[in-house]
Amino acid sequence: MKILLAVDGSDYSRRMLDYIVQHTSTFGGDNQFTVLNAVLAVPHRAAAFAGPDVVHTYYADEARTVLDPIRAFLAQHDIEASYEHKVGHPAGEIARYAEEGKFDMVVMGSHGQNALKNLVLGSVATQVLAACSVPVLIVR
Repeated sequence: MKILLAVDGSDYSRRMLDYIVQHTSTFGGDNQFTVLNAVLAVPHRAAAFAGPDVVHTYYADEARTVLDPIRAFLAQHDIEASYEHKVGHPAGEIARYAEEGKFDMVVMGSHGQNALKNLVLGSVATQVLAACSVPVLIVR
């Protein structure tokens, strides 16, 4: 099974990864994991002021900050994965990457907002569910 693990470096992502480690057999024996971190783009004016090299370095540093501990965690549990980062609105990037990559499932953590807060603010998980045709497993 081709599984996309959407992460943001939060405790909720860590909880999702713990779930994956504990339930690897649930997904079948031959899984191909890809870990994706999507970060919001720097506002256009700030990017123009800072310059492309600074902005590119910022995105790479942010990705490393999130992905390096996950890389170590999964390696410690003998789980091989590929690692990607995208720039844009996280929900849109996750949904697009999942569909274009022909993934069988997206797995992500949820912050567990209450219904009213979710209605007013929305959540990345809710937006991925709405935008993505690939099945989504949300771990709380």
